[in-house]
Amino acid sequence: MNVLDGRKVANDLLDNLKNEVATLQSQSISPKLVVILVGNNPASLSYIKQKRKACEKTGILWEQINYEESVTNEELIEKIHELNKRNDIHGILVQLPLPDHIFAPDVIKAIDPKKDVDGFTAYNIGKMFLSTDFEDLPPCTPAGIIKMLDYYDIDVAGMDATIVGASNIVGKPLSTMLLNRGATPTTCHIRTKDLKAHTAQADLVCVAVGKRNLITADMVKENVILVDVGCNKDENGKLCGDADFKNIAKKARYITPVPGGVGPMTVACLMENTVKAAKKLHSS
Repeated sequence: MNVLDGRKVANDLLDNLKNEVATLQSQSISPKLVVILVGNNPASLSYIKQKRKACEKTGILWEQINYEESVTNEELIEKIHELNKRNDIHGILVQLPLPDHIFAPDVIKAIDPKKDVDGFTAYNIGKMFLSTDFEDLPPCTPAGIIKMLDYYDIDVAGMDATIVGASNIVGKPLSTMLLNRGATPTTCHIRTKDLKAHTAQADLVCVAVGKRNLITADMVKENVILVDVGCNKDENGKLCGDADFKNIAKKARYITPVPGGVGPMTVACLMENTVKAAKKLHSS
């Protein structure tokens, strides 16, 4: 069993980005990320803290705009349109989840695709279907998973891959990115009749549901590659994923830990997207 160390891969990527940012700054281009936060969701505050630290590490400029939970759709969209027009801003990120009265798709749609560093707009998601050549600003978690697999020289071409979770943020785009690279992906979700039937024969299993111990050792084959995107708390209040790490690790070829696996990669890829966006915006 080999642990896929997301922290190590992410730190290497951030170090490279720091050099890129310094080069851009020498050309009077200062990559800048703006984060919009609505309310005080503890998980959102934690994620934003990690993103801000990554900005500080790479030299990417940071601006945070805070709103009370009572903010309206119209107010958020008006602010995003204002940020779209600012030449000093290269990345716009709306921290999810939003309060129930906010219709998130309309808010995401308002972001200029060129500044959509989360990779959630229909334009950036749609381009991914064409080929790897058009994955310009991909969603950060799937991009982080692919980058981590590449780092460890894991070629997914020809693999049977089962993705458990069909969200627009992870499951669907990850299936597309794996298909683009020659894997045969199967996407499972809450209505899947027999989950084990799909995971048991897979060479690669990626789980992103948010349910502790959803994937157990009897559900995967020997030498499986297990990528865990889940974020849960165990009985001791410690962070854990969706898979039974301890027991699956005994039969896995590679496995990601939680914490320290996919999470740091997501943040690092957000920084990479911000730098990409800055380059493209200034070259155009």
